Amino acid sequence: MSGPSQSAELDDWGWPAFARRALRSRSFVIGAAIALLVLAIGILSFFWTPYDVTRLVVADRLQSPSSQHWFGTDHFGRDILSMIMVGARNSIAVALVAVGIGMGIGVPLGTWAAAKRGWADDVLMRFNDLIFAFPALLSAVMITAIFGPGIFNAIIAIGIFNIPVFARLSRGAALGFWTREFILAARVAGKGKTRITIEHILPNISNLLIVQGTIQFSLGILAEAGLSYVGLGAQPPQPSWGRMLNEAQTMMSFAPHMAIFPGLAIIITVLGLNMMGDGLRDILDPRLKREN
Repeated sequence: MSGPSQSAELDDWGWPAFARRALRSRSFVIGAAIALLVLAIGILSFFWTPYDVTRLVVADRLQSPSSQHWFGTDHFGRDILSMIMVGARNSIAVALVAVGIGMGIGVPLGTWAAAKRGWADDVLMRFNDLIFAFPALLSAVMITAIFGPGIFNAIIAIGIFNIPVFARLSRGAALGFWTREFILAARVAGKGKTRITIEHILPNISNLLIVQGTIQFSLGILAEAGLSYVGLGAQPPQPSWGRMLNEAQTMMSFAPHMAIFPGLAIIITVLGLNMMGDGLRDILDPRLKREN
């Protein structure tokens, strides 16, 4: 009897069951398809783009979309499609590293505070409140004033803002497990708080962290675009979706394509990531697992 029940348990929580639920979630399928497409475009830009994004061709400036330049050209004669492709990899890199910083520092802090309680918990909450008082844009302004503008400083600013998000989430989720019977049994068995956190707490809150990571990734894309729009993100000659919008704002009346296509790239990417995050939330919801 033990064999079939173990197999059924693995099927409930394993990859086959996840794949079945994922395929039934329209939000996840559409969102994942968009996210993979943007990722593929970013990777492709390392090896090929229709035109060199650093080459200025004044004779081709402000061309409308055509068979030669699908998305048209900007005021320097650069191909907008090529710039969007390279901008995709920059946005993905900034958001990915920033989320990694937030998760890599915030999750250990949150689970540590939940395990220690007392003064450690109070210090973490006050730290969270302090960081939340300085949004990513304001943090970038302060960092830029010291170190100068650039993509690295944008990553640091967005990453710092992500730390309290993951710290608060992991703390709250972990606190709910420390009173559970299986945690009490592990403590009676002689396991320390660090070992319990690694072996029991983190696996049980990983679903929440994955979903939040997806959401913060989409917010990271928006934050990078916003920072680049005000000149604090990627610097020329590296293309950035936000800076492309900034350069297009004075040319909307006679070259609207300069703003339309970068704006659509941001909208579609963020929409896809949010849809994927919503789908993941439904798929990984324990209540939905029991129902399916």
